[in-house]
Amino acid sequence: MEPFIGQVMMFAGNYAPKGWALCDGELLSISDYPALFSVIGDIYGGDGVKNFALPDLQGRAPVGQGKGHELSHRVIGQSLGQEEVSLHVGNLPSHSTQVSVSIDIPVNTGAGNEDETNPSAGVLANNGVDRFASDETIGEKYAGKSIIAKGKTLPIGNNLPVDIIQPSLVMNYIIALDGIYPARE
Repeated sequence: MEPFIGQVMMFAGNYAPKGWALCDGELLSISDYPALFSVIGDIYGGDGVKNFALPDLQGRAPVGQGKGHELSHRVIGQSLGQEEVSLHVGNLPSHSTQVSVSIDIPVNTGAGNEDETNPSAGVLANNGVDRFASDETIGEKYAGKSIIAKGKTLPIGNNLPVDIIQPSLVMNYIIALDGIYPARE
């Protein structure tokens, strides 16, 4: 079956067969390939006067022209996408770094000796006889209070980009230089 001039297809070989060229962005002379130029023009590059470029599908996947449902509009000849991206704070889900810590230190009162002349000798929960004085009822327990501790998390990570290439198999795309001229309706 003879191809249409400008038809692009995958080819498993590492060369372009006779009458075809690799889709590698090569510049061709308009005077050498007037029929192909009349089909693709300078959509893929070139000056459009003396030369024009073939589509460059090296490392790229073809995408249909137009706007699919809930997709962005794509124009023929447009290159888009990238192989990897770096994530930034704006790409991450929102989260809070505030930590609430509840500390409960029960304090018991008890009878003991107080030394008002040397209060620094008294220590909370000291097993000795010197303790802080309290006017509270002897034998009572007093619960602690909850506190909120605020702070920042330390940055971690290496800022390495994230690979976003789907699993792929590399093949050549070729374009027909000769064949049936695709007449417009």
